Amino acid sequence: MIDLQVRSESDQILASSPGFEWTQELIDLDPAAFPMLAGLCAYLDTVFNQRQIPLLLAELEQLPNGLIPEPARAVVRRFSTVVMEGQHLYLWFCGD
Repeated sequence: MIDLQVRSESDQILASSPGFEWTQELIDLDPAAFPMLAGLCAYLDTVFNQRQIPLLLAELEQLPNGLIPEPARAVVRRFSTVVMEGQHLYLWFCGD
């Protein structure tokens, strides 16, 4: 399971949500086509900053349906907006 969080630069958790199950399809993502999403790992935390969010969102829209369920995609979009509209905020994908 990969959970989602918005954190400040002081590591304060401002928002959190259960994310999505880690699947073989996510493991097999082509890093050339999905460099941001292919970097996710079920056992590590992955952090995106304000400048990386637009790239992440573009990949999310190109991702085949079902790889990340729509409710989790909606959380990624919502949390991405929070990060983009704030200052010194980060989107965290938290592995187990």
